[in-house]
Amino acid sequence: MAEDDDDDYLIFSLAINDLTTVKVVLTRAENGDILMRLLGEKHPDLLFLDLLMPCKDGHQCIREIRSNKKFDSLPIIVYSSLSDLQTIEFCYREGTNLYAKKPSSLADLKDVLEKIFAIDWKRMLYYPPMSQFVING
Repeated sequence: MAEDDDDDYLIFSLAINDLTTVKVVLTRAENGDILMRLLGEKHPDLLFLDLLMPCKDGHQCIREIRSNKKFDSLPIIVYSSLSDLQTIEFCYREGTNLYAKKPSSLADLKDVLEKIFAIDWKRMLYYPPMSQFVING
């Protein structure tokens, strides 16, 4: 997970730990530079990516990741408080797999995560139509 905000990361990790259907090892990158370094060391099963981060923001990370064939099979789920159409369309156009708006409650976040983890990412790389691209709790 690439997330610079400590509170957002804590809430996300609590929600992940509450899910009984899936075992998750969560690794955190506090900014885009750290994320790109970590991706050079290991290839995660899923990447949850905040857009508003210091050093290198999520927009830059998306472009860098998608320009590297090594990461063609890496699902990128944008996890952001931004909800404007221009941002969502950018993420869709640049090849992210889903756009999860940061929910306002832990229960809503768990609902969002259950929808994301219900997809069999190992079997297929999921690119939904724009009408199903944004996930809400």
